Amino acid sequence: MEVKLISITKPVININEDGREMTAEQLIAYCARVSSPHQENPEYVKLLRYCIANQHWSIFELVDMTVEIITSRALAQQILRHRSFSFQEFSQRYAEVAHFETYEARRQDAKNRQNSIDDLSDEEKEWFLKCQNEVWDSCFTLYNEALRRGIAKEQARFILPLNTQTRLYMKGSVRSWIHYLQLRCGNGTQKEHKEIADKIKEIFKIQFSLISDALSW
Repeated sequence: MEVKLISITKPVININEDGREMTAEQLIAYCARVSSPHQENPEYVKLLRYCIANQHWSIFELVDMTVEIITSRALAQQILRHRSFSFQEFSQRYAEVAHFETYEARRQDAKNRQNSIDDLSDEEKEWFLKCQNEVWDSCFTLYNEALRRGIAKEQARFILPLNTQTRLYMKGSVRSWIHYLQLRCGNGTQKEHKEIADKIKEIFKIQFSLISDALSW
């Protein structure tokens, strides 16, 4: 699993006296002051904090962030459910597959179907890892054989398991990212998905430090 920043909305106007471009957070404040005669006021920290405290979320729709995520097809399906984002995913119709992701074994929580518990023995975990490798080796061999026989990539891919690696770009507004991270960095999210969200959150905190501070992140 990998996560990296691709882009942040880049302002094209200057409001600083020294001619520097405004930051993405300044751009949010600038647009929020559309009705103010002091739209270019360089002081914006209190405004961002006020809007977050009073849940004035619409101003945070004015700046976007795009990240690249490398994960499995199984986890990608969870991520793609967040419909306020735009996605572009690696297509197995056009390119050959070469990698897969392995995951640890955890015990099913009998009281919560959405939870698993990390208390299995090393023996059980080793068995599960071995199974994933054996399944991949078998499926990948058959996949390559299908391609050798002239079967189209879009058909040969049906042989592959859910832990086949994929890559996707995920673009959303700051508002969407705030709500995604509040949900997916919390309890109730599958551990592997939470690890992805936690990495995105670290990127978000660097790019939007004042907003993150206001959110107590």
